[in-house]
Amino acid sequence: MQDKDKSMASERLGTHPIFPLMVKLAIPSVVAMAIQALYNVVDSIYVGQLSKEALSALSITFPVQLVLIGVAVGTGIGASSLISRLLGSSERERAANVAEHVILVSFIYGLLGVITGILFSKPLMQAFTDTPELIEEGSRYIRIILIGSVAMFIPMICNNILRGQGNAMIPMYTMLIGSVLNIILDPFFIFGIWIFPRWGVAGAAFATVLSRIISGGFIIYILFSDKNELKMNIKMFKLDFSILGQVYKVGFPSMLMQLLASFALAGMNKILASFSDTAIAAAGIYFRLQSFVFMPVFGLNQSYMPIMGYNYANGNWERIKKTMKYAFILAFAFTALGLIIFQSTPGGLIRMFNTDAELVSIGIRALRIISITFPIAGPTILASTTFQSFGKGFPGLVLALLRMLVLLLPLMYLFGVNFGLDGVWFAFPVTELLSAAAAWIWLIHTLRKSMHKEIITDFTSEKLA
Repeated sequence: MQDKDKSMASERLGTHPIFPLMVKLAIPSVVAMAIQALYNVVDSIYVGQLSKEALSALSITFPVQLVLIGVAVGTGIGASSLISRLLGSSERERAANVAEHVILVSFIYGLLGVITGILFSKPLMQAFTDTPELIEEGSRYIRIILIGSVAMFIPMICNNILRGQGNAMIPMYTMLIGSVLNIILDPFFIFGIWIFPRWGVAGAAFATVLSRIISGGFIIYILFSDKNELKMNIKMFKLDFSILGQVYKVGFPSMLMQLLASFALAGMNKILASFSDTAIAAAGIYFRLQSFVFMPVFGLNQSYMPIMGYNYANGNWERIKKTMKYAFILAFAFTALGLIIFQSTPGGLIRMFNTDAELVSIGIRALRIISITFPIAGPTILASTTFQSFGKGFPGLVLALLRMLVLLLPLMYLFGVNFGLDGVWFAFPVTELLSAAAAWIWLIHTLRKSMHKEIITDFTSEKLA
């Protein structure tokens, strides 16, 4: 009876009413993502109380953290997409084997993180800034993050194993555990409260790693318990590079997209440094605040992808079209609300982090200018996810290259040279408009082609019958 119930967990992706199913699966992820976004903001608020320079140091470490996030997101998305498609094709044992492979990969990536943290923390920071104080604070922070990077890989990748099965509740609990613990531990290690040492910026890193170790232990326990639909057996595990190939066929473009984002952010920091370190701090605040706007969209992604992947494997285009319609409306609503907030209260948002007059002035302009195209960005994120849910990673990669390298960085530089710091901020909405147009044209073409192929296949089958 228990196995039957677990089977229904994935089968509902192809049978339950779409909007209630999407909301039911999305709410846990949206809540978890919102808590994660809250952690990012609170973490920066605590660090901002140390000094404006501490906030800048945290900002210059973000490109390196994006590399770690990219590796985890790419592996997780590839695993989630493959698992949902295998379950849609009733290949349950192979889906379990996929989960075993990505867990092993998580630990391998963690080992590489340890080596990088020990040997290259300071050179990495020197590549982003020439300011001695930022190099010292940033290298202390990123060394701890890199040495404990397996604590990031395990929760992020393993959560996607469950999302591929249509299980959104356990990933929510995992993210809640990690984020809430992080928020609680931050002040103790940053400011040296009670018996804890005052470690400043490095204390924020230690609190992050410790909280993720605990949440990672929780998700590993769940995956190997009877609460997991997929039955994994490490003793019977055999390495199959074809499985990793299928995971990264979809996941590698997502990984590369994050790596491109890291490269773009590093380039952006270089451009902003030509104006001031305060501009770097303002950009860091923007990215943490905008996570509140886009994390709900990414949470929606976690319900959107398995539903789309499962029904694509079954050729159920009616459910695919309805899923897209509801998801795009919700994404637009989330990001439109973000636009209203950023336009109406930018000063109050910046002052939560630091009250320095120069920082507040620069931050207000950044928030108001960049947020103009938020409502377009939300549905465009889902457009890219649609390709991934169909097992097509290449379009997302090309679109990311277009957005990050072809458009954003060159426009930031050109606009900055010709129009000053405001020009740098205006490069964001211009890039969003152009990349959104490319994404939608490509997606519409892909959908028409795929549906036409399905109609031809159905017609041929009926004639043969």
